[in-house]
Amino acid sequence: MTPQDRAERAAKMMWDDDPASQGLGMSLDAIGPGHAVISMAVRDDMANGHGICHGGFIFTLADSAFAFACNSYNHRVVAQHNSITYLAPGKLGELLIATARETSRSGRSGIYDVTVTGEDRREVAIFRGHSRQISGTHFDEVD
Repeated sequence: MTPQDRAERAAKMMWDDDPASQGLGMSLDAIGPGHAVISMAVRDDMANGHGICHGGFIFTLADSAFAFACNSYNHRVVAQHNSITYLAPGKLGELLIATARETSRSGRSGIYDVTVTGEDRREVAIFRGHSRQISGTHFDEVD
């Protein structure tokens, strides 16, 4: 099995059991070893009191991209620590795109950077996720 095949199969297993991301209308647009792209249209019910996308939804989008990127090796991985910096508002009706890239992976720990951009390519948020591998895999591999 190639690393790309492994990433795609692990992503399918996760996506099929992820009602949170699906319920928010997210789309898994790309997956690869240590990499994921997820998008989400900002709906009216995601607005805060300022009429812009609530930061919690932007965080959730980035967190989902992070999760798919760090689980792309067919090991079960969870978040250990995450942080986000908001740079620009997410606008109602626009498509936000979260691109996750592996920065470091050693032993059971990893660091992933996620950039959330708007349709006009402006940076909306920068997210850094620290991952920790736990026991188990997403599917059984046969050599």
